[in-house]
Amino acid sequence: MLEKIIDIFLTFLKIGAFTFGGGYAMIPFIQTEIVEIHKWLSPNEFIDILAIAEMTPGPIAVNSSTFVGYRVAGIAGALAGTIGVVMVCIILSTIAARYFFKFKDNKILKALFNGIRPAVIVLIASSIVSIGKVAFVDIKSILICIGIFLTLFKFKLNPIVAVLISGILGILLYF
Repeated sequence: MLEKIIDIFLTFLKIGAFTFGGGYAMIPFIQTEIVEIHKWLSPNEFIDILAIAEMTPGPIAVNSSTFVGYRVAGIAGALAGTIGVVMVCIILSTIAARYFFKFKDNKILKALFNGIRPAVIVLIASSIVSIGKVAFVDIKSILICIGIFLTLFKFKLNPIVAVLISGILGILLYF
């Protein structure tokens, strides 16, 4: 069991250390590690974890790591996943906060971030395509997606409300 907990910690430490752009940019890395490499969750279970992680307070990457860790190794796994995914961020954020204003106008740093931003968009789009392959089971699920997408943008719907509405539609259409 200790070996599994260490594996969870190191997996999420790697995810936290090598992804930029926040939680949604981490999704493809989390999916690759959790579903494809370690096979801790099936693709459908992973999507369910993402839905729960989105509905609960806190960053999606932290919530996902907590839920996956718990699913794999209980409370110790949840702690290992959570600490692993945030450790590098906490260290780097502390260092960045100390030096940010000193170097905020640095041309190399600005160029670095200008190069990273498009990659973050691609990572998020990649996760949408990857998850969509599993989530879209039929025309009803595609229509729910399109309807919620349009509602989010037209009415600025809260994402939690969007997930709840999707769940209700799922019950009505699939139960």
